[in-house]
Amino acid sequence: MIITHAGLQINKAKEEAFLEEVRTLVDESRKEKGNISYTLMKDVEQENAYTMVEIWESLDAVEEHGKSKHFKAFVEKAPEYLVAPLEVKSYEGNEVKR
Repeated sequence: MIITHAGLQINKAKEEAFLEEVRTLVDESRKEKGNISYTLMKDVEQENAYTMVEIWESLDAVEEHGKSKHFKAFVEKAPEYLVAPLEVKSYEGNEVKR
Protein backbone atom coordinates (compact mmCIF):
# COMPACT_ATOMS: atom_id res chain seq x y z
CA MET A 1 0.00 0.00 0.00
CA ILE A 2 1.31 3.46 -0.90
CA ILE A 3 0.22 6.48 1.14
CA THR A 4 0.87 9.96 -0.18
CA HIS A 5 0.47 13.29 1.61
CA ALA A 6 0.56 16.30 -0.71
CA GLY A 7 0.67 19.61 1.15
CA LEU A 8 -0.81 22.60 -0.64
CA GLN A 9 -0.56 26.25 0.44
CA ILE A 10 -3.32 28.09 -1.42
CA ASN A 11 -3.61 31.76 -2.35
CA LYS A 12 -6.51 33.00 -0.20
CA ALA A 13 -7.91 35.06 -3.08
CA LYS A 14 -8.11 31.93 -5.24
CA GLU A 15 -9.28 29.42 -2.64
CA GLU A 16 -12.82 29.04 -4.02
CA ALA A 17 -11.52 28.49 -7.56
CA PHE A 18 -9.02 25.95 -6.21
CA LEU A 19 -11.78 24.04 -4.42
CA GLU A 20 -13.85 23.90 -7.61
CA GLU A 21 -10.86 22.70 -9.65
CA VAL A 22 -9.72 20.10 -7.13
CA ARG A 23 -13.20 18.53 -6.95
CA THR A 24 -12.74 16.95 -10.41
CA LEU A 25 -9.33 15.59 -9.40
CA VAL A 26 -10.75 14.01 -6.24
CA ASP A 27 -13.85 12.55 -7.93
CA GLU A 28 -11.98 11.09 -10.89
CA SER A 29 -9.05 9.79 -8.83
CA ARG A 30 -11.43 7.85 -6.58
CA LYS A 31 -12.66 5.99 -9.67
CA GLU A 32 -9.18 4.83 -10.68
CA LYS A 33 -8.16 1.20 -10.50
CA GLY A 34 -5.98 0.71 -7.44
CA ASN A 35 -7.29 3.70 -5.50
CA ILE A 36 -8.30 2.95 -1.92
CA SER A 37 -8.87 6.52 -0.73
CA TYR A 38 -8.38 10.06 -2.06
CA THR A 39 -9.27 12.85 0.35
CA LEU A 40 -8.56 16.59 0.55
CA MET A 41 -8.23 17.78 4.15
CA LYS A 42 -8.16 21.38 5.37
CA ASP A 43 -5.68 22.29 8.08
CA VAL A 44 -7.51 23.78 11.07
CA GLU A 45 -4.39 25.44 12.47
CA GLN A 46 -2.94 27.01 9.33
CA GLU A 47 -4.98 29.25 7.05
CA ASN A 48 -5.30 28.23 3.41
CA ALA A 49 -3.39 24.99 3.96
CA TYR A 50 -4.65 21.66 2.66
CA THR A 51 -3.33 18.12 2.50
CA MET A 52 -4.34 15.61 -0.15
CA VAL A 53 -4.20 12.18 1.46
CA GLU A 54 -4.04 9.39 -1.09
CA ILE A 55 -3.98 5.65 -0.47
CA TRP A 56 -3.17 3.32 -3.36
CA GLU A 57 -2.94 -0.45 -3.65
CA SER A 58 0.50 -0.33 -5.31
CA LEU A 59 3.23 1.83 -6.78
CA ASP A 60 1.96 0.82 -10.23
CA ALA A 61 -1.43 2.38 -9.38
CA VAL A 62 0.32 5.59 -8.28
CA GLU A 63 2.28 5.71 -11.53
CA GLU A 64 -0.89 5.22 -13.60
CA HIS A 65 -2.57 7.99 -11.60
CA GLY A 66 0.30 10.31 -12.56
CA LYS A 67 -0.46 9.62 -16.23
CA SER A 68 -4.21 10.25 -15.92
CA LYS A 69 -5.86 13.09 -17.81
CA HIS A 70 -7.45 14.60 -14.68
CA PHE A 71 -4.17 14.53 -12.73
CA LYS A 72 -2.23 16.16 -15.56
CA ALA A 73 -4.94 18.82 -15.96
CA PHE A 74 -4.80 19.66 -12.26
CA VAL A 75 -0.99 19.79 -12.18
CA GLU A 76 -1.03 22.19 -15.13
CA LYS A 77 -3.41 24.59 -13.34
CA ALA A 78 -2.04 24.17 -9.79
CA PRO A 79 0.62 26.92 -9.98
CA GLU A 80 -2.07 29.58 -10.31
CA TYR A 81 -3.49 28.54 -6.90
CA LEU A 82 -0.32 27.80 -4.94
CA VAL A 83 1.69 30.32 -2.91
CA ALA A 84 4.41 27.80 -2.01
CA PRO A 85 5.87 24.74 -3.69
CA LEU A 86 3.84 21.55 -3.41
CA GLU A 87 5.19 19.37 -0.61
CA VAL A 88 4.78 15.65 -1.38
CA LYS A 89 5.71 12.75 0.87
CA SER A 90 4.97 9.10 0.12
CA TYR A 91 5.06 6.12 2.45
CA GLU A 92 4.81 2.39 2.06
CA GLY A 93 2.59 0.77 4.64
CA ASN A 94 0.01 -1.81 5.58
CA GLU A 95 -3.22 -1.52 7.49
CA VAL A 96 -2.92 -2.41 11.16
CA LYS A 97 -5.87 -4.53 12.33
CA ARG A 98 -6.89 -3.96 15.96
